[in-house]
Amino acid sequence: MKPKTLYIAGHTGLVGSALLRRTIGDTNYSIITRTRAELDLMNSESVGQFLQREQPDRVIIAAGRVGGISANQTYSGEFIHQNLTIQNNLIHQAMKAGIKSLIFLGSSCMYPKHCPQPMSENSLLTGVLEETNLPYAIAKLSGWAMCLAYNQQYGTNYITVIPANLYGINDNFHPQDSHVIPGMIRRFHEAKINDAKKVIIWGTGKPKREFLLSDDLADALIFLLDHNHNSSQLINIGSGEEVSIAELAEIIKEIVGFEGRLVFDTDKPDGMPLKRLDNSQIEKLAWSAQTSLAEGIKKVYRWCLDGRILKE
Repeated sequence: MKPKTLYIAGHTGLVGSALLRRTIGDTNYSIITRTRAELDLMNSESVGQFLQREQPDRVIIAAGRVGGISANQTYSGEFIHQNLTIQNNLIHQAMKAGIKSLIFLGSSCMYPKHCPQPMSENSLLTGVLEETNLPYAIAKLSGWAMCLAYNQQYGTNYITVIPANLYGINDNFHPQDSHVIPGMIRRFHEAKINDAKKVIIWGTGKPKREFLLSDDLADALIFLLDHNHNSSQLINIGSGEEVSIAELAEIIKEIVGFEGRLVFDTDKPDGMPLKRLDNSQIEKLAWSAQTSLAEGIKKVYRWCLDGRILKE
């Protein structure tokens, strides 16, 4: 049987690179990629010409502007503009090219700030959003609404997935712009090599988060391409493992080997108090994450050391 062609938008990023690892040797798929220099996703005409020419059977949108609380607050205008533009171009031009199967990557920040836990898919738009990442959340909600509208009007099968907080190989380890796990890995590593006595953690340490390794998400995305068949247009993907920020800090501290103390800066924002996904939909499809949090963090830290991502 001829393999399906799959275009991965954002193949060099956290999720995109995990998808490349997942599809190595998979004879069901022939992968199409383009670098930013080869295809500007902010340019609708270029995206349209590319998709019309290549005619991929399926598209996964893993491209966009991402970052933690600090980055969301500092670059809020860039976050909403770039994400809206990229996803609008890809979703609209995919429809125009006759591509029926597409997965759009949402975010758990799409859920209300005080959402009942665990957060089920029918809780979207039932409450006020967390203010620290409001522009990003609005962009992601718009992408979900666009997929729904196109499915209704044009008969497409465009799925929105909402993953738990992601981390993994090829994550962003920037000192200010990173998400919580790569940010902590960097701070604990630098504290260790500099013989620091303490590491400062933003907030109270009380908020709880569910984390998902990017390789597990990649496996789930391919699984959905193979098994969804219009069964759901919105689906959560999580690990089912929830920890507080303080507990996460202790896990990373032990893995890195830092022996100092933790200091919580309560003047910094916590973000949403709770963010655990209801994963019952994807569990009914017989998929579940295979990597524990500690195992995943060890894998990422080992990759950082092997690739000299962090200074020694």
